[in-house]
Amino acid sequence: MAKYKVIHEREGCISCGACWGVCPDFWEQGDDGKSSLKNGKNNGGNFELIIEEKDLICNKTAAESCPVNVIHVVEEKSKKRLI
Repeated sequence: MAKYKVIHEREGCISCGACWGVCPDFWEQGDDGKSSLKNGKNNGGNFELIIEEKDLICNKTAAESCPVNVIHVVEEKSKKRLI
């Protein structure tokens, strides 16, 4: 089963809330109002989380809903960017 990585460029977040509105299992509003990827690990300012295929649609929807395109979903094995 393929694994995927969600990458959140948090600095560019404008606090619109779209991601936590469509995918609250993985996204929430942080103390500063910006979106936070739940359990995401800080990797040089970007927050990253490995997810399973069963969680792909939720996170792709979050990425597609982001008006500033700071959420990306990448297939781990091929490094192909899906969103």
